[in-house]
Amino acid sequence: MEFLLDWWLAIWGILAESGPWLMVGFLIAGILKIFIPQEGVFRHFGGNDFRSVLKASLFGAPLPLCSCSVIPTAASLRDSGASKGATTSFLIATPETGVDSIGITWALFDPLMTILRPIAAILTAILSGTFVNRLVLAKADNKGFEEVAKPDTKPDWCAHKQTDAVAKVHPPLGERLIASLRFSFGKLMEDLTPWFLLGFLLSGGITVMVPENFFGDTIPSGFVAMLIMLVLSMPMYICATASTPVAAALVLKGMDPGAALVLLLAGPATNITTMLVVRNFLGTAVLRVYLISLIVVSLTLGWLVNLLYESMDIDLSTAIPHVHEMEHDWLATAGGLVLSALLLFHSWRLWIAPRFR
Repeated sequence: MEFLLDWWLAIWGILAESGPWLMVGFLIAGILKIFIPQEGVFRHFGGNDFRSVLKASLFGAPLPLCSCSVIPTAASLRDSGASKGATTSFLIATPETGVDSIGITWALFDPLMTILRPIAAILTAILSGTFVNRLVLAKADNKGFEEVAKPDTKPDWCAHKQTDAVAKVHPPLGERLIASLRFSFGKLMEDLTPWFLLGFLLSGGITVMVPENFFGDTIPSGFVAMLIMLVLSMPMYICATASTPVAAALVLKGMDPGAALVLLLAGPATNITTMLVVRNFLGTAVLRVYLISLIVVSLTLGWLVNLLYESMDIDLSTAIPHVHEMEHDWLATAGGLVLSALLLFHSWRLWIAPRFR
């Protein structure tokens, strides 16, 4: 009972600390989804050049799509004429970061990591997309992607089917605002609920069960820690927002900032499903470049981040709020309660309510 109480207190601390920022992030995510005409933006990604890769990276970075729901969107992007490099950049930049993950990074990390994370995600996407355009442009196989992008045949990659949030004739402003709220705290929250629960449970468990300075005493820091995070995170699925409390909990146990960044980049950017999709629809050569560039760039950026924190003499673990020492104000408490209520509601809709129908 004491362990369960400590586990719940750790989870509640993370919920309260991140709740208000997540609510703001979800709100902005809904506005972006409803008010930005994606079909019009997609037309700018057709060139096999650096400009199309840059545009795809910058457009994908703030979008609230995980590595599951980004797949049909990338299919539409490719079907609209985007180059393979631009499609690759979009597949990396979009799940690695987003307005919701930036909000929770601000809540659980320091301002420096909040700035470095989206920059690193965009840089990783740009370099990977550029490598794809340069190295496999002539060899890539175009078969299959058009079939995925057709509305009648597009597979249901996530738990719920994608819906078109942007109408060709825009409804009144009030209706679009309501639609943005429904998307933010409805479909988007429901799609991410399983991964939120996994992330909060894992981070709470790490906080309670892993000994203090585990990484400093047991696992060497630096390259070894980054390599371990890379190997563990690449095959499994965890979204950008849900991976943030896990990374924060590991930093509190002695993991260095570079290894945390590797987890935050590689975890959301790739998993078994994404690898299979990239291989089937963009070709084996693209998958090879996709993985190699992601590995090399993630490790390099992690190494540079470690150097930056060392040169600035910043101990990231002291900047992360310790859950047992938190004193939450009314805003944090309200945000944690609202977030908890939304997660419980969508958990009911996903797993319990269908059993009674």
